[in-house]
Amino acid sequence: MRWMWIDRVVELLPRERIVCVKGVSLSEDHLHEHFGASGDRAPTPIMPASLIIEGMAQTAGILVGHAEGFREKVVLAKVGRAEIEAEAVPGDQLRYTAAIESMTEIGASTRGVVELIRPGPEGPMPAQLIGAIDLMFSHLDNNMAGQSFPEHNFVFGETFRTLLRSSGVEMPA
Repeated sequence: MRWMWIDRVVELLPRERIVCVKGVSLSEDHLHEHFGASGDRAPTPIMPASLIIEGMAQTAGILVGHAEGFREKVVLAKVGRAEIEAEAVPGDQLRYTAAIESMTEIGASTRGVVELIRPGPEGPMPAQLIGAIDLMFSHLDNNMAGQSFPEHNFVFGETFRTLLRSSGVEMPA
């Protein structure tokens, strides 16, 4: 995966829950287009809700993949619910918390919340709940019988491995 929408895993309880964080930075290209200056309107950079949802998908996907030692190719199958009630802007931090609701050999469902942590004059302000995102994942090899996929786990590639190692998450050999 080329684009990462999380920066660090801060908590991982195997097969239960995970907490990841993402710092929203003005150096991210997508913020310059969303929304750039137009006519007499000043630029208003916000993180698109679709990328916040993708951050939750990456967070919850790690939790689901970790449950089986990253042997399964875990792909997002369905967004059951996605409600985002506030915008994230440069300087903000997003905290994603996902929990496994159910898991079988064919996939898993997760429930998640997104919190916004905004800088304040005397340090970070208290976290504000800004979203709820429920997702379903498929174990690709168990659901696409007869389809041919690469043997290596192309979902959890080197970028994810680097993120997990730098966060202190143990990786299978």
